[in-house]
Amino acid sequence: MTPNARAELEALLQRLAYLLQHTASGEAEALAAKGRKEFPLSGELARLHGIALLQLGRRREALTALHRAAELAPASVEVQCNLANVALEDGRPEAAIERLQATLGRVPGHPGVLQALGVAQMVAARHEEARDTFVQAVRAAPQHPGLRLNQAEAELELGAAAQALAHVREALALAPHLAAAHDLLGHVLHAQGHLSEAAQAWLEAERLAPGEPRYAFQAARMLEASGELAGAAAAYARTLQNAPGSGPALSRLAFTRRRLADWREQGKLTVRLREAVEAGQHGIVPFALLLEPFDRALQRKALESFARPIEQQLSPMRGHLGFTWRQPAPAEPIRVGLLSDGFGEHPIGRTVAGLVEALAAAGGLELHLFATCADDGGPLRRRLAAAVPLHALDALPPPQAAERIHALGIEVLADLTGYGVHTNADLLALRPAPLQVNWLGHPGTTGAPWIDYLLADTVVLPTSHRADYSEKILRLPRCFLPVACASPAPPPARSACGLPDTGVVFACFSDVRKLDPATFARFMLILREVPGSVLWLRTGPDSADERLRAAAAEHDVSPERLLFLPQLPHEEYLARYALVDLFLDTLPCNARTTAADALWAGCPVLTTAGETFAGRVCASLLHHAHVPELVAEEADGFMATAIRLGRDQAALAALRARLAAVREQSPLFDIGAFAGDFRRAMQSIGTRRRMGRPPIDLDF
Repeated sequence: MTPNARAELEALLQRLAYLLQHTASGEAEALAAKGRKEFPLSGELARLHGIALLQLGRRREALTALHRAAELAPASVEVQCNLANVALEDGRPEAAIERLQATLGRVPGHPGVLQALGVAQMVAARHEEARDTFVQAVRAAPQHPGLRLNQAEAELELGAAAQALAHVREALALAPHLAAAHDLLGHVLHAQGHLSEAAQAWLEAERLAPGEPRYAFQAARMLEASGELAGAAAAYARTLQNAPGSGPALSRLAFTRRRLADWREQGKLTVRLREAVEAGQHGIVPFALLLEPFDRALQRKALESFARPIEQQLSPMRGHLGFTWRQPAPAEPIRVGLLSDGFGEHPIGRTVAGLVEALAAAGGLELHLFATCADDGGPLRRRLAAAVPLHALDALPPPQAAERIHALGIEVLADLTGYGVHTNADLLALRPAPLQVNWLGHPGTTGAPWIDYLLADTVVLPTSHRADYSEKILRLPRCFLPVACASPAPPPARSACGLPDTGVVFACFSDVRKLDPATFARFMLILREVPGSVLWLRTGPDSADERLRAAAAEHDVSPERLLFLPQLPHEEYLARYALVDLFLDTLPCNARTTAADALWAGCPVLTTAGETFAGRVCASLLHHAHVPELVAEEADGFMATAIRLGRDQAALAALRARLAAVREQSPLFDIGAFAGDFRRAMQSIGTRRRMGRPPIDLDF
């Protein structure tokens, strides 16, 4: 090649590199195709042509170009790394590893190849090998901050958060303004439970790269988890500005605004969420959908869209773990695990404590608890741990937690967390148990292929609703929700709670997020029609109480008629129900443990039977408490009943007396009988599995 031709080729290659860096793929592809006619033996030109074709989505042509580049430049590390990346994108990490290891044999210690190999090993869930590979890469290029970050990612996957933090700090010392380093710092701090510090790390990453929506989104998640909801909502809104099609940001913004009782754009957000679900948008968080007026079919579609990428992402790790299950002897009791982040001073802990003790006393199952929350040192945690073995998983990443569960031979694993903030979806997708059950945490279908059964009853899930659930259905003969039978403290005086001396006290002690403009409007109409009445609500975060009082004024209700219950110890909270005349339930998402608390404390609850699982929980509680007349069929009936009762103190007193009379006979409050039904359900599905029979719908 003449010097002029060499200079011309070099200029062409530089131009192509510039175009590809600025994603001008079409122009780059046309220029490369033309250049290859003039320089048909240039391997680098063929490689850059292949990259342009990849950017344009023309994979077959791209592979042809890259393989030609490998023929023309067999020593080119870049070509081999490009081909390995294509294999990774195609879901073939082992092929990428094989190619890169062969390349490394020709260029031992090459940091670029080592980095690409480590990344491929990470995708293949070979995390220990990846860590060792990145160590070699750092030795070869100690001033490369990206390699330190790769090391940190591998350590984090292995559960070594402290070591990961050290490597991130090393990267930041080399490149203090590298947004990716602050991003990974946020992940490490999150893994260590330092939520506020993690939020600040992601906010700094956002400041350094303001156009990157991931950083604002992660900061918002940490702010939300640490209770800084106003800041979280603002960060979710910034995420949507840079990524208008982000399902996670859209759904979390809608959810956070509801937690703040900030309804300014609620209607628009609901419309956008519906459109996103109908379009199959991934990442819309399930717990936000429970609060939206969506039908069961739409919810199932959204849940399946949410679960699909989790299943795909965890598939390599599941294959790497390769769990198999031994066949127990026929006489061995079924081994059942309950998995939750609520085994402590938490509604779930209070709900299941009596059941766990009843199951332990009766025998017939080998029961284990798996706690994904830290030990709070409280009496409920001690009570649970005294009844059955309790295994702490909170410090373990999902693969190690799955190995712990699998090692104990758990046959049926019930998830009591669902898709909440501390979801166990990643752990459950690894399949630590052969049968996995959705119960309590997520009131509805999970849409997840790793969940085999949903525990329900005939009221929350009538036969006519069956088609909208992905799981096989286990229906108990009583309410699926066990009622915790705790003793309330002595009731305080009305004046001690800020209540007026006279007048009807309506209450809704559900979390403020379950209120929405339509529900709130119904409550305000009831107050207007019952003179002298007040509405007692649970206090909300970040000025939510003031927003609700302002909304009351817009409905021509004096803001002073809204009163707010602060956070109290559970027994003191229960005592307040003695001062409540009627609990008003919410829709589309009912009260659950809150309504059960009210009924146990003798307070009448009025609800509307919705069309989804989450909208029928209270109807089930009332049906099994033997007061079905408190279930309205529609909103007008709900308001009419509330107004009629609010104007008739004798009727309210009669309802309270009836609840007190039936409490001892009602199946809702018989925890021993519930334990028997639960035990039979677990034994039935466990025995079917031992016999080699697949899951089926079962009524008990």
